[in-house]
Amino acid sequence: MNRSVLFLCLTFALSSALHADDCALVSLRVGKEKQILHFAVEFYEGDAPATVENFKKLAKKGFYKETTIHRAFPHMLVQMGDPLSRSKDRARVGTGGPGYSLQPEIRRKHAQGAVVAGRLPDKLNPSRVSNGSQFFICLQPMPDYDGQYTVFGHVLWGLEMLDALSTKPTDTNDYPTDRIEVQSIKIMDRSQLPAPPKPGEGGTPVRRWWQIFG
Repeated sequence: MNRSVLFLCLTFALSSALHADDCALVSLRVGKEKQILHFAVEFYEGDAPATVENFKKLAKKGFYKETTIHRAFPHMLVQMGDPLSRSKDRARVGTGGPGYSLQPEIRRKHAQGAVVAGRLPDKLNPSRVSNGSQFFICLQPMPDYDGQYTVFGHVLWGLEMLDALSTKPTDTNDYPTDRIEVQSIKIMDRSQLPAPPKPGEGGTPVRRWWQIFG
């Protein structure tokens, strides 16, 4: 092996090692009170490398900011990641993305807490390619989906909070009537993640100036 090839191999290995324990801290802004809630996600780099890399790239660009949870099925799943959900017009929400799709990386099961790339149904999408940005989170095991979708991560903590959000009132398209939007998604090393909230501990309400002096 010549030196240039060896150098490239070592560089790739080092880069992979540096990013092998990346996680995501997702902050949500909920309802008119704009309460801030958080959950953390670990990635399956080995099983879905392209999907994970794409998610991290979009998160670092701020792509997900002000997108919403646009589908919620009580105690089953919540879905987010559609840029069209930034708009007040709900008619086309659920159909948006970054303008490209991703090849399937279907290896993991849909365990409770699985983070899964969204996609169109088989009739429209027999190759099962993933939407470039939308994803959903399994709030319970969903074995009927095994072998059909790309699972690229798992919720480390915050699943109980997401489960509670899934029970909020929705419209006829299963879109929560109270806006639940992404404030930020930060990619960081697992060691930098904050401690999970204590059981029963709420989020952080945003205080307005008139509330501070009231």
